[in-house]
Amino acid sequence: MTNLNNQEWKEQTAQDNNSIILDVRTDDEVSEGMIPNALHYDIFKPQEFMEAVNGMDADKNYYVYCRAGSRSMQACQIMEQLGIKNTFNLTGGFSNWDGDTAMKS
Repeated sequence: MTNLNNQEWKEQTAQDNNSIILDVRTDDEVSEGMIPNALHYDIFKPQEFMEAVNGMDADKNYYVYCRAGSRSMQACQIMEQLGIKNTFNLTGGFSNWDGDTAMKS
């Protein structure tokens, strides 16, 4: 897992053609907005989260965020234990995000 600040996250995701953005917050948190093109898997719903992780392509680069950065760090650790090597955690999470946002579709 690599921790990235807002600027590093924006630069890396803009240049990474192999990236997938994951939002691991709750439904209520996501209703406040999310980073565009993110997939939503609530880490507080362990069965759904684990099913999603088990179906992920281990060759992709996963950019993971939550509200403040600790749940996404936990998600990255779980993903790495399951064989996904390239995980990136947004330090400070969505509450410190200063980039574009979107509503969940």
